[in-house]
Amino acid sequence: MFEVGVIEEPAAAEVALDPVRARLLGLLAEPHSATSLAALLDLPRQKVNYHLKTLEAHGLVELVEERRKGNMTERVLRATAASFVISPVALAAVQPDPARSPDRLSARWLLALAARLVKETGQLITGAARAGQPVATFALDGTVRFASAGDRAAFAQELTAAVAALVSRYHDDNAPGGREHRVIVAIHPSITKNQTEES
Repeated sequence: MFEVGVIEEPAAAEVALDPVRARLLGLLAEPHSATSLAALLDLPRQKVNYHLKTLEAHGLVELVEERRKGNMTERVLRATAASFVISPVALAAVQPDPARSPDRLSARWLLALAARLVKETGQLITGAARAGQPVATFALDGTVRFASAGDRAAFAQELTAAVAALVSRYHDDNAPGGREHRVIVAIHPSITKNQTEES
């Protein structure tokens, strides 16, 4: 089981967004049979079985084992990932494009960048899984508390200069076998615990 699964197919996204199937995916972080899931959700086993077959057909759940129970075979399934992200690829016609209106101070542009990050990282993960190779990535995540908007602006300027200096030091257009890497740096207000609970 992967920690995060990337859903790129529109049909798979539609399947995963169904409320019952979304609950099943959450429960299937641990292996279950249709019978045990039906008891947990208080639904008929046949209905749960239908949803499980749909999830399995789209690669969102997988067979763990088959057990003989009397004259029947019980199938035990689990989700293919502990959690899922729907890639903008699933909404190809309306996926955000940061190139349309680049504005470093726009929250919507930041969201478009984040969507591209999900899309491209998802494609890298999918390709690497097929090839049986890891993906070379690096990320930083932290929090800084600014005393004022002026301090935030000054921080952004210094950060921009520092990143630009690093890029100019390490970027080599002529390196044989070199590979471009995307660098994204973002600053946004943190969501507080209360804001998360209200949404």
